[in-house]
Amino acid sequence: MTKAPRGDLFDPACPTRRLLDRIGTKWTSMAVKVLAEAAPEEVRFAELRRRMPGVSQKMLSATLQSLVRDGLAERRVEPTVPPSVHYRLTDLGLSLESALAVVRDWAETHMAEIDGVAAEGS
Repeated sequence: MTKAPRGDLFDPACPTRRLLDRIGTKWTSMAVKVLAEAAPEEVRFAELRRRMPGVSQKMLSATLQSLVRDGLAERRVEPTVPPSVHYRLTDLGLSLESALAVVRDWAETHMAEIDGVAAEGS
């Protein structure tokens, strides 16, 4: 198996840059975390929204559509009135949660330091 060449973050075609464009939002990170905590079970749309304070219905819908489009989550609709929509992470989505957890850990360790430096510069 040939390993793909490393990308150049400054090149718009760089895989890392393209991935960050897709998953680099707080809503994506939150949705992946909520879905990962429930894995392998599904989570209903309404429950996701309840567990993600501040997210609008429109933003959550767009975030979940992106996750499904990119193969990170699966969507299932129950034909009820109104329809009941469920989501769960794919194996690929679960592997993303590990990477996002590292970023969250780093933020929790260093955010007070960053906030302190930013306050000094104000």
